[in-house]
Amino acid sequence: MPPLTCITIASVPQDTLSGAIYPAVGQYEKGVEAGREAIRLNPDYFASYALLMSNYISLNRLDEAKTTYEQALERKLKNPFFNLPLYQIAFLQNDAAGMAQQVARSAGTPGPEDELFGMAADTAAYSGRLRDAQEFSHRAVDSAERAEEKEAAATYYALSSLREALFGNADEARRRATLAIGRSAGRDVQYGAALALAYAAHDKRAQTLADDLGKTFPEDTLVQFNFLPALRARLAVNRGNASEAIETLRAATPYELGQSTSSIYGWTALYPVFVRGEAYLAAHQGSEAAAEFQKIINHRGIVLNSPIGALAHLQIARAYAMQGDTAKAKAAYQDFLTLWKDADPDIPILTQAKAEYAKLQ
Repeated sequence: MPPLTCITIASVPQDTLSGAIYPAVGQYEKGVEAGREAIRLNPDYFASYALLMSNYISLNRLDEAKTTYEQALERKLKNPFFNLPLYQIAFLQNDAAGMAQQVARSAGTPGPEDELFGMAADTAAYSGRLRDAQEFSHRAVDSAERAEEKEAAATYYALSSLREALFGNADEARRRATLAIGRSAGRDVQYGAALALAYAAHDKRAQTLADDLGKTFPEDTLVQFNFLPALRARLAVNRGNASEAIETLRAATPYELGQSTSSIYGWTALYPVFVRGEAYLAAHQGSEAAAEFQKIINHRGIVLNSPIGALAHLQIARAYAMQGDTAKAKAAYQDFLTLWKDADPDIPILTQAKAEYAKLQ
């Protein structure tokens, strides 16, 4: 989970701030320790509870996240920014009513409203309901713009462009990436748009954005050891150089579970892992590819409703098929197709998945 976007870093107490920084490098256990200490030192600051919840969620420790929320309520620390982690818990527990409740609770509150619309967009896309996702993204952008949150609005465009690219809609991905880039030069927006363009085979523009990121943020750990390796590796895969991609991603290994601490929510997590899996597929190393996609499936609390969380099931099916393990491949394809049982039928990657599965019968 992300930072609370209504709170500037300068306004966050130091004891709470440390709990917000650890997720950037994937150190969620340390985030829990820092969150507990922050609450001990300042038990009446709501953000400390929200950040502790977020670290628990990332570790798949949902009961402890819910207990933390109850502790906040005991101190009468009601705040609309709790709606986001509560939504994430509901998602992980397949609680559709719970998710809808948090979206409804956020209505009319600048900040939480657009964040929850953004989460609803990701959830719709996670099950292949792309048109619903587009509508929720539109609502998120409108809400953010009404609240004069320009960076947030641009981020929703970037995320929707990446989603379209991953699902095979290259032209729409390029259009939305252009809208994102035109609205913000922010770090996360530029990364999301660049990654979308790389998946949409607009390599020249993606490379330019990657180069700009490297020059603009030379000392940013997340950029240098997460964003750029993922971008450069994806471009190497596009060029047919899987070995270069795999080598490029070695730098990301210590940080690959990390997520952004400055965007609307931690959508950046695990993309280096996903791209590494794709590189292994391109190199015809099915076993290694399967191990990477399994990491994503195992870390549901970090990846949440990101599109790669759903696509990992399809990619691991391809990895098993490459190994000649037809039984595991069939099971994984079935997992993906079940997840997308209500998906829009014309999504290119769904058409591909159905064709691949049919060949295994």
